[in-house]
Amino acid sequence: MSSSSNRRCAACKQLRRRCPSDCIFLPYFPPNDPQRFSYVHRIFGASNVAKMLQKVEEHERGDVAESLYYEAHCRIQDPVYGCVGIITILHEQIYEFQCQLVKVEAEIQAVKARLGHLQPQFP
Repeated sequence: MSSSSNRRCAACKQLRRRCPSDCIFLPYFPPNDPQRFSYVHRIFGASNVAKMLQKVEEHERGDVAESLYYEAHCRIQDPVYGCVGIITILHEQIYEFQCQLVKVEAEIQAVKARLGHLQPQFP
């Protein structure tokens, strides 16, 4: 096996093609994590992913690849809602915790008010 085939990115391995030295996928889909590209490829397709990566500045590509992976992973787990479903659940939890916080703060104020009335008043 040649050294170039040993360093093929996960994308080129899955697509069964030679991995060029300037492969757009190599920095973001390393050979040691094939599942990462598999998810992204399954949801978005290799051609679309390559286009998306090429359209952004090089310093932003890592974030784009990470976002695509996260969305693809969520879409595979929940095909209808994807990461929007997770965001909705988190918003609901935040709302519940805010309600609990308001209740606890009100109880604290009530206890402080009762304690204030129990303390002797000195002129």
